[in-house]
Amino acid sequence: MKKSRRTFLKHIGMGSAGLAIGGMGFGAKSYANIVGANERVRVAVMGTNSRGLAHIAAFGKLENAELAFLCDADDKALAKGLDFAEKKNLKKPAVEKDIRRILANKEVDAISIAAPDHWHAPATILACQAGKHVYVEKPLSHNPHEGELAVQAARKYKRVVQMGSQRRSWPILTQGIQELHGGVIGKVHMAKAWYTNNRESIGTGKNIPVPEGLDYELWQGPAPRRPYRSNLIHYNWHWFWHWGTGEALNNGTHEIDVVRWGLGIDYPLRVNSAGGRYHFKDDWETPDTQIITYDCPGDTAVVWEGRSCNGRYVEGEDRGVIFYGEGGSLSTGGNSYTVYDKKNKLVKEIKSNIAVDGRNTASPSEGLDIVHFANFLDAIKNNTLPNADVETGYKSTLWVQLGNISHRVGHTLNIDQRNGHILDDSKAAQLWRRDYEKGWEPRV
Repeated sequence: MKKSRRTFLKHIGMGSAGLAIGGMGFGAKSYANIVGANERVRVAVMGTNSRGLAHIAAFGKLENAELAFLCDADDKALAKGLDFAEKKNLKKPAVEKDIRRILANKEVDAISIAAPDHWHAPATILACQAGKHVYVEKPLSHNPHEGELAVQAARKYKRVVQMGSQRRSWPILTQGIQELHGGVIGKVHMAKAWYTNNRESIGTGKNIPVPEGLDYELWQGPAPRRPYRSNLIHYNWHWFWHWGTGEALNNGTHEIDVVRWGLGIDYPLRVNSAGGRYHFKDDWETPDTQIITYDCPGDTAVVWEGRSCNGRYVEGEDRGVIFYGEGGSLSTGGNSYTVYDKKNKLVKEIKSNIAVDGRNTASPSEGLDIVHFANFLDAIKNNTLPNADVETGYKSTLWVQLGNISHRVGHTLNIDQRNGHILDDSKAAQLWRRDYEKGWEPRV
């Protein structure tokens, strides 16, 4: 007897070893042949203005997924997503402005979240409670407490939750991390991560009427209500603490995740941040220049350097990570890695033929993005943990959240190695969580 679609999604057990996409093993159509058209994972994409377009493209290419819904609080963003899907020759998805209505639809299997940061964890929790699997963009959460709740929800409701730290699925980078773990440069005593850009001023905004077609009440969702600003939507919310998390979580989460992956460390011992909004005098609240330092177990130091408004490369890369060890160094800027000995002699260089644009806000590399989305679908079919499981995402997100908390309170934080919490610091502890609009408080 043929299994029902839902039974298939719960119980099929097909191996994932060696899976890769386009130029790295086999193509999307070959991957699609693993399951039939009637057994596709029906996905709703939440947030369709920028990064959400990459989600649409990925699920549109993976034929074992069906792009069932697009969701956005703004009519123009929904139209943009529909137009993009049409240009990609995809079957027209249904549209809905309120994610809660989609979550009530029993025919939807998963949601893919590319909404603003303040929605990431609350939407993840709601989706898990509704029985949906979740692909959620980094950062996993706006604050550590709701990140903990997201982990609890995934485990309680037995859902696959993958954070969009797609480097965890990049094949050549994975090979480099394996070499690091194998001792190619000996014991690592320092790692440096960085992100650079040339962002312009966001100016001084004004309180103005909400644009036609935007459900601002819904866009705010879990966040306490604030008047609509002329310089907030659709991207500048990143730089306001109320909705966003700054460059550290917007981009630093990626590199810090690679650092944690390479070092195998759950939590730092101490965290300190220096920096500020230096380049322009405007409404931007989070740092545009920031250095976060970490003292870590095993006599290891970590540094993250963020320069939002000065695009000078480091080691020839707009963003990346270097591990410094007893026998040399290993560096990576994308899906590639380079090994040097202590005398700066090149030992090994492994490059990818797929370009990565580290400053592209929609998709640094569509060809590599799809591997991470494919891993998410594979985890659903096999009932296994994905490469960037919710707990992995929580810990990597927490590292940069701790950096921002240190910045905001103005002093070093000491970290409990049992759970990553801040030790004996009532001022910093106030930033572990946030207030929510009444009725929107996330609960598990």
